Amino acid sequence: MDTLSLEEARARAQQLREEIDYHSYRYYALDEPEISDAAFDSLMRELQALERRWPEIVIPTSPTQRVGGFVLGEAFEPVTHAQRMYSLDNAMDLDELDAWLARTRQAAAELGVGSAGGEGAELAYVCELKIDGSSLALTYRDGELIRVATRGDGTTGENVTANARTVRDIPLRLRTALSGELEVRGEIYMPHASFERLNEAMHAEAEQSGKAPRLFANPRNAAAGSLRQKDPRVTASRDLATFMYALADNGAVPVQSQWELLEWLHGAGFHVNPTIARCSTEQEVHDFCVRAIEQRSALAYDIDGVVVKVDSFALQRALGFTAKAPRWAIAFKFPPEEKTTVLRSIVVQVGRTGVLTPVAEFDPVLVAGSTVARATLHNLDEVRRKDVRVGDTIIIRKAGDVIPEVLGAIGSLRPAGAELWDMPGECPSCGSPVFRDEDGVAYRCNSAECPAQRLERLSHWVSRGALDIDGLGPKIIEKLVESGLVTDVAGFYRLSAAQLAALETGEEKYVRAMPPERRELLGDWEKEPVLLGETVAAKIYEQIQASKTRPFARVLFGLGVRNVGKTVADTICRAFPSADALTAATEEDLTQIEGVGPVIARTVVQFFATPDNRRLVEDLKAAGLTLERRVGVAGVAGVGAASADGAATGEEPPQTLAGLTFVLTGSLERHTRDEAEEILRSLGAKASGSVSAKTSYVVAGPGAGSKLTKAQQLGVPILDEAALDHILATGEPPA
Repeated sequence: MDTLSLEEARARAQQLREEIDYHSYRYYALDEPEISDAAFDSLMRELQALERRWPEIVIPTSPTQRVGGFVLGEAFEPVTHAQRMYSLDNAMDLDELDAWLARTRQAAAELGVGSAGGEGAELAYVCELKIDGSSLALTYRDGELIRVATRGDGTTGENVTANARTVRDIPLRLRTALSGELEVRGEIYMPHASFERLNEAMHAEAEQSGKAPRLFANPRNAAAGSLRQKDPRVTASRDLATFMYALADNGAVPVQSQWELLEWLHGAGFHVNPTIARCSTEQEVHDFCVRAIEQRSALAYDIDGVVVKVDSFALQRALGFTAKAPRWAIAFKFPPEEKTTVLRSIVVQVGRTGVLTPVAEFDPVLVAGSTVARATLHNLDEVRRKDVRVGDTIIIRKAGDVIPEVLGAIGSLRPAGAELWDMPGECPSCGSPVFRDEDGVAYRCNSAECPAQRLERLSHWVSRGALDIDGLGPKIIEKLVESGLVTDVAGFYRLSAAQLAALETGEEKYVRAMPPERRELLGDWEKEPVLLGETVAAKIYEQIQASKTRPFARVLFGLGVRNVGKTVADTICRAFPSADALTAATEEDLTQIEGVGPVIARTVVQFFATPDNRRLVEDLKAAGLTLERRVGVAGVAGVGAASADGAATGEEPPQTLAGLTFVLTGSLERHTRDEAEEILRSLGAKASGSVSAKTSYVVAGPGAGSKLTKAQQLGVPILDEAALDHILATGEPPA
């Protein structure tokens, strides 16, 4: 090698790259390798040696550059897609698919295109397996990969280029000459075998370190998590794969149909799913879907349906889009997968409001890509309606392929002596008597000292819709309660960073790494508890302090008053602008509010009449939380104090923004978004989470993404934070 000149080394390196690219294409895109793995590795080693000897010959698209040697930053920067990545409408069964085919046939006929299967027909469909993975957009410039982004919200995704470059079947350079930019779209997934190897490795690693294993639930989650690793070398070790099937702009390549596009993608070096079909009749579409259901379990990767597309690009353009999805494509979703297993027990969970919920515990079973062993039975009436008993062989499925659900029992397999299940008479958490609600459905424990309710209330308080305290998960909350540091939500605000840092997480680690056989001999004295640590504690402490600025409505929602959800809490706080006013309110006062009925009014009054709850509110006030509705940054006047009977005196701010709809996007430097939206509402405006033609103004801060883009497309006026400051301080609408 040392006898080569620089130019000879450059030429040899380029020859090796072309050979490696060719054999990668044969292996990944065609599934037809021509050489052995050892021969391929030999080519790669020679190229690596050349590039180490002459670093100046390294190019970004070299196969050796797939695995980066660096760690990414804290976040993945946003990327705006060349064209919106639409989701698809779903057909949940063959009847819904038939209805879509009929609509498409009629629309095509109105456009002068013949019926599918008719004489001289021009209408045809392409059927593709719907991969259960994560969507990707690959951008190439002059044939070289420059950027890879996730789907995100369809308009803006995250830049995952460094990680995606490690995926072996993503070509770094196209095999087809192309000038300009091209955005190729498809799905990244993890094959079943890779998923099993990954979880086995994670389990072994956890065992070696003495920690409980944290395994991925299914290949889809594993693929998504692997793609968002900070270190690309971790992504490279996860054995991901892709199937590509679309372009952002179909006019960017010389093809006229989806079928031709798939052929073009295949020739350009992309991995295209081989299980596809061009169907000229609706019966052929049916047959493809039925075969896909039958073959689902035999595939090496997960699928959850079939995507059916009109083949002709010209007809696709004529059919167009709805606000959410293309009219020329639909996703036929597979029927929920059903499995049988044995019901081992029915346990009772106690919620934050004291409601007792029966939960089925059964032998673990793999359903729709993940293993489940528990499912809610909702209430006693549902247990009786489904007639499930301990020992029964039961049928499990996932509602929407997500939530485990017990369909019922197989009566013929019921064991002798299986008894009807009944709700316990005492709370399983505290032993207090259980009462049935007036509506006759829910059973409830009314003890304020119930430990289970305490944990649920604390978890609700820190949740995103309430005080949004990131980092305080159920396990940490449980340890805080066990240690006596927290007994109610006010206890979070008495915590110090040092107390958090010294908190035991419940996990243990071995002082020295050792093989399992030595660990078994040496015993538990080699273990020590894992503490939360100063770094994590500092972040949680900062989040707790930040939660003090959350609006009064979120505090009310976080208190967990029965029947008071987030919307009702907002409504009540607009009428009663402080905790003092609300504490003094009567049921009659509350029912004067539109949207608040007698049931809600009664539970609110009962909550604030309870001495323990009033003490809690005073503790939160002392801790510095926001227990009154703030109006205006510079003091917009007009919110009256409570009258003697507890009703608001009623001097609301002038409704100067009535009829206007604002959307806030991006980050704000001088306000929280909740605070700003609360003030806008107090002035009569509507604060919305989405942009439409009816939006009056969009306030865009740094990092604004898809909402800003949509506002620009619709011509909605855009304001900066300085303009928002003026509106909040004066109540004046924008000029």
